Amino acid sequence: MPYDLGATARLTAECRDPGGILTTAGSATLTVTLPDGTIASPAPVESSAGRYQADFVTTVPGRHVVRWVFTAPAAAHTDSLDVREAAPPGILSLADAKGYLRKSDPEDDDELRTWIESITAGIEGLCGPVVVRTVIERIAVGRAVTIALRDTPVIEVLALEQLLAGGISYAPADLDLDPDTGILRRLDGGLFTGPLKATTRVGRLVVPAAFTAAARIILRHLWQTRQGPQRPSLGTGDFDVNEPVQGFGYAVPNRALQLLEPYRLPPVVG
Repeated sequence: MPYDLGATARLTAECRDPGGILTTAGSATLTVTLPDGTIASPAPVESSAGRYQADFVTTVPGRHVVRWVFTAPAAAHTDSLDVREAAPPGILSLADAKGYLRKSDPEDDDELRTWIESITAGIEGLCGPVVVRTVIERIAVGRAVTIALRDTPVIEVLALEQLLAGGISYAPADLDLDPDTGILRRLDGGLFTGPLKATTRVGRLVVPAAFTAAARIILRHLWQTRQGPQRPSLGTGDFDVNEPVQGFGYAVPNRALQLLEPYRLPPVVG
């Protein structure tokens, strides 16, 4: 499971000889390649014969590559670990998810958090950003009266600037924004000259109840996969699945789709 940013990851590996016997190595080296390309080298400690561990404090979100190298005998082991961003988007809180599934113990917390993040990404793929965050978008435009931002709804435009050397910036106060469509116009009626880079806050300051209700339904549906392989129940019942959703397959029950329908993005044409 992913680690929270700033948490300590305990990394482990075993040194075995060619016959598969656990053996104390002549030397043990551990390197961790961070997502930004920097390399950390935590000091390994032998916890018992042939078993090594090291503690690594996470400082950068993303995928890390973990590499163990042993000598005498020669052995190596490569692994990876993932680190969440500081504030991963989630439509449901962990407490909400546990309450809905009637769980009180913490043993499944990490798995539930992964499901929450996955469900949030799927709902936002259908309906646009829900969790408030700042995004940066590059807009390929020459000269235009209006430009359309990709991620909607838009709460506010923080900055809009040309991507040319010495390019101008457009003050947010001088722009007219349609939050739902993301369409921007200049209040003075002038043209935008690009290419442009827009920094915006997107999402919903008040999350509609339909989103949290749909997320709970999808969570319960997906949680059933822990009980073993199951085929989706196709039909017209509220908790059946009769429509594959792009990017979600058969993971969204009918009732969840019905709740999300008023908020779904129009299909992309072309």
